[in-house]
Amino acid sequence: MVLNYIWVSFFLIAFIVALIKLLFFGDLQVFTDIMNSTYDTARTGFEISLGLTGVLSLWLGVMKIGERGGMIEMFSRAVAPLFSKLFPEIPKNHPAAGSMLMNISANMLGLDNAATPFGLKAMLELQEINIKKEEASNPMIMFLVLNASGLTLIPVTVMVYRAQLGAANPADVFIPIMIATFMATLVGMIAVCLKQGINIFQRSIIGFILAMGGIIAGTILAFQSMPQEKINIVSSLAANIILFTIILLFIAKALKQKINIFDAFIDGAKDGFKTAVTIIPYLIAILVGIGVFRASGAMDFLMEGARNLVAFVGADTRWVDGLPTALMKPLSGSGARGMMIDTMKTFGADSFSGRLSSVLQGATDTTFYIVAVYYGAVNIKNSRYTVSYALLADLAGVIAAIFVAYLFFG
Repeated sequence: MVLNYIWVSFFLIAFIVALIKLLFFGDLQVFTDIMNSTYDTARTGFEISLGLTGVLSLWLGVMKIGERGGMIEMFSRAVAPLFSKLFPEIPKNHPAAGSMLMNISANMLGLDNAATPFGLKAMLELQEINIKKEEASNPMIMFLVLNASGLTLIPVTVMVYRAQLGAANPADVFIPIMIATFMATLVGMIAVCLKQGINIFQRSIIGFILAMGGIIAGTILAFQSMPQEKINIVSSLAANIILFTIILLFIAKALKQKINIFDAFIDGAKDGFKTAVTIIPYLIAILVGIGVFRASGAMDFLMEGARNLVAFVGADTRWVDGLPTALMKPLSGSGARGMMIDTMKTFGADSFSGRLSSVLQGATDTTFYIVAVYYGAVNIKNSRYTVSYALLADLAGVIAAIFVAYLFFG
């Protein structure tokens, strides 16, 4: 229901802003730009879905091998002490736990192409135990908020763009991004736990928080002294070795169980194709709404209002230059990336604004894309409080990003 109101508001706000620009500023092009954006984003949504079809078919095929071979069940048992507390409504050793673990691990390693299929597989499995088929269950909400918080260990993409735009040390945003994204995940998880009546002081949950903090600290220490080129090589190599090793483990376990591996892959790939087709309308809908909002100039109005407000209260306005990236990230990953690049081109990659926009790009994830695609895959109509709590995690990431940017870059 929340997503419905947000989607409608994109169009209403866009119309009001466009009308103001036409009547008071004489902008004769604005409505043409809005309509062009609907065609462009609809095409983009279909192209994304088309590209996702192959990736989904591949990874859901691999997951089917792991499922029939028993590897997913082993993963589920491994995370049962934690997931039984964070997701108390999921039955013990249910395959959804293994799929969620794979998704979260892929996200942390920056493997977006693998993370989405694992996440969609988890949603399909969660839907099987969902009593109200058109309403998001508690485990779904927790899973999506954790996804939207965008926990990442190695923000390779951000560092690559900084290198291309002439940053003296492209990896100088590495530690701030890890701190900000960890805070977003922590706030999102605690908020949902409190909402769902989950005791956050249970040993396994505290242990998970401490373990994540330890992993982040260890990653920081390991990469801190490395040059940029080596960080990119080592992080990419490690991530892909881990991923390919998992595939081989799935195959080896299936061989041991005397499973027909090829048939299992084909069955999973068919599921991937069906899922990709299912999400097309949802993806196009959310992208068109965002495109209309952007094309109307509403984002520019919002930015200028924020800048004037900050200046009025006498606060430092430098962080406002990074705000377009923060505002765009929940709406569109490519849009936020474009905002980040534009900020670095305008102010310089090593400026405060350029570094802040980089940290903001890595601090959160594309909330509305995640909600639309994941819920669309299982035909969820009522997302309950998913969007509001995911945006709360995003807000925590943004605030943390601004704070650490001032702390590290002055």
